[in-house]
Amino acid sequence: MKLNTLAATAAILVSPVALAMPAHAQVAAATANAGDPAARAFVESLANNAFGVLRDKSISKTAGRAKFRTMLQQNVALQDIGNRLIRRHRATITPAQYTAYQQALPDFVLNAYADRLYDYSDASITVLRTVARGPMTDVYTRVTRPGAQPVDAIWQVKKNNAGKNVINNLTVQGINLSLTQEADFNAYVQKNGFDALVTFLKSANSKSLATRTAG
Repeated sequence: MKLNTLAATAAILVSPVALAMPAHAQVAAATANAGDPAARAFVESLANNAFGVLRDKSISKTAGRAKFRTMLQQNVALQDIGNRLIRRHRATITPAQYTAYQQALPDFVLNAYADRLYDYSDASITVLRTVARGPMTDVYTRVTRPGAQPVDAIWQVKKNNAGKNVINNLTVQGINLSLTQEADFNAYVQKNGFDALVTFLKSANSKSLATRTAG
């Protein structure tokens, strides 16, 4: 088990396969409640700022990664995402295990983005539409890159407790990345135990840190 679904969120912007939405679904989405109007601007700003960091030749990759990680940390619902991924195990793990997991997971997610996206600094993103999903808003985007097929991805945006918009999930090619990663985590825990999952996350974080330091 590679546990690479969260890492794949870094590649959603450059996936070789676009999300195929049937024509009737496109019509339904176009006429649906558009949700929070601020969600569109939030995703556009976040994406443009992220690509701006990737394209900035005046700073080192180490400094760029640090800026990028800070940006994601401020704009992604890391704790909520982490809770969803282990919801089947919350009743059986100890408070110490939960704390260790929540301490390791954010870096695992942030590293997946920050360490992989530099290859894709030539991409651009366009918001197609927004659709309400309960209290959240799905922001449909299309990412284009020279020489590659356009890629459609859905960013789920919600308000955190402070009233700030944050990214709560991503769907690519019809695949809900949180649900897929949750299944990966569940399978890993069933085979190896919860402590092994935390060890895996810490190991991945250490390898990423060593790479950043060397770079």
